[in-house]
Amino acid sequence: MTADNNTDGEIHMKRLLLSSAALLLPAGTALADFSMTILHTNDFHDRFEPISAFDSTCDAETNAAGECFGGTARLVTAIEQARAENENTILVDGGDQFQGTLFYTYYKGSMTAEFMNQLGYDAMTVGNHEFDDGPEVLREFVDTVEFPILMSNADVSGEPLLADAIMKSTTIEVGGETIGLIGLTPQDTDELASPGPNVIFTDPSDAVQAEVDALTEAGVNKIVVLSHSGYGLDQTVAENTTGVDVIVGGHTNTLLGDMEGAQGAYPTMVGDTAIVQAYAYGKYLGMLDVTFDDDGNIIEASGQPLLIDASVEENQGVLDQIAEYAAPLDEIRNEVVAETSEAIEGNRDICRAMECSMGNLVADAMLDRVADQGIDVAIANSGGLRASIDAGEVTMGEVLTVLPFQNTLSTFQITGAQLMEALENGVSQVEEGAGRFPQIAGMTFTADLSQEPGSRITEVTVGGEPLDPEATYGAVSNNYVRNGGDGYSMFVNAENAYDFGPDLADVTAEYLAANGPYTPYTDGRITIENAPAAE
Repeated sequence: MTADNNTDGEIHMKRLLLSSAALLLPAGTALADFSMTILHTNDFHDRFEPISAFDSTCDAETNAAGECFGGTARLVTAIEQARAENENTILVDGGDQFQGTLFYTYYKGSMTAEFMNQLGYDAMTVGNHEFDDGPEVLREFVDTVEFPILMSNADVSGEPLLADAIMKSTTIEVGGETIGLIGLTPQDTDELASPGPNVIFTDPSDAVQAEVDALTEAGVNKIVVLSHSGYGLDQTVAENTTGVDVIVGGHTNTLLGDMEGAQGAYPTMVGDTAIVQAYAYGKYLGMLDVTFDDDGNIIEASGQPLLIDASVEENQGVLDQIAEYAAPLDEIRNEVVAETSEAIEGNRDICRAMECSMGNLVADAMLDRVADQGIDVAIANSGGLRASIDAGEVTMGEVLTVLPFQNTLSTFQITGAQLMEALENGVSQVEEGAGRFPQIAGMTFTADLSQEPGSRITEVTVGGEPLDPEATYGAVSNNYVRNGGDGYSMFVNAENAYDFGPDLADVTAEYLAANGPYTPYTDGRITIENAPAAE
């Protein structure tokens, strides 16, 4: 048996195990019943190359050893195999294809568009990171892809670049049936990215229901929402709407299924609505098998995300394409800049809920760079930390994977009262895993999550002394946070603000080098009381 046949067999066996329940329909199933497979991805973040167990770039040696996951070359193989097994198959994306590696920094949306076209996506929704470089880059992407980009809960009529480019919903034909597709994006995208002043975001449930009603009026009775709004909000939308059959989610990087680390069932049923999500970074390919009756009601929904591991063969042609794109980047990202004695923890589930060693590293690096400028405290939003770093040599590529946004250091002055307001904002959405959670340096704080948002901070010290609401403190963050990102609106009008410092990734790399070999640590600077128990 050849290696190719062996790989196809392994994928086929996985596929049979995942989909057998949906394929065995109940006795007496009417001939009018319609079955389809929904393949889905979300939060890919330009991970065209395989990722390590730490969600960072995987080196060639580790990949050859079979210890890496994902990568577009494997996704091509898995998607082709799935399509071969069911001709009624669609491929959709839950948003945030953009941002996360040097590929985006260098190519913006053009490389993303090329590979999404090659994979044959049928539609995607707009994620907040699709707005990271404003409407201009998003419009270029929309014009390049060969499938619709959807967003129902945003009024783009006042933005000339997007007014004729993005639809709220659309329909596609699958096996002679019409499927309605609706897009959904975070309502707080104006805080999370850079959509500009002309895009107005609206309530998700109301927006979805309006599109469902329009599609139903047109005779469409099978409706799928592509949602970049998070697992919790997807459940809320399912509860508050009628007529939605499937929600393909994103934004919270939630793994659903019966594997270790899953946060819920795949699919999660809320009433008659099946909700799915497939983690992030191309590590899994979501595979939902759905059977509808003639009236468009789901009578069967089952499946499981397929782990894109070493058993899935990499397509050589795609590997060659990626290598060509990577050539201009290799000198930058392969440079060894430091060494760490242990893995530096940057997992979002940890860093968005408590002190983490990656947060300490970045906040310490920020404060160290500007401490001689009268700066007392550093605040880093955990949403800006995108990966962990494993032990051993640290390359610039790894640092840029952790800090991909090209944010610059921003220094400014605030009162103690404003600092307290900032910390309250930072811990206001811990339960939702929001990226505003603050990693800090130069201070400590205690938060009691049993209290209502806005009154959770119980103690703050700066330089070992209790916070003085009337005092003025020097602060450093990144330009995104200083300009109100992640809800930090209290910083927008800060005194003596300077947003044009060095790139945060460069600052962190230089700090690592100066303190090498670096030993990651936590020291109790953040205390979280009454945190909800992990599910």
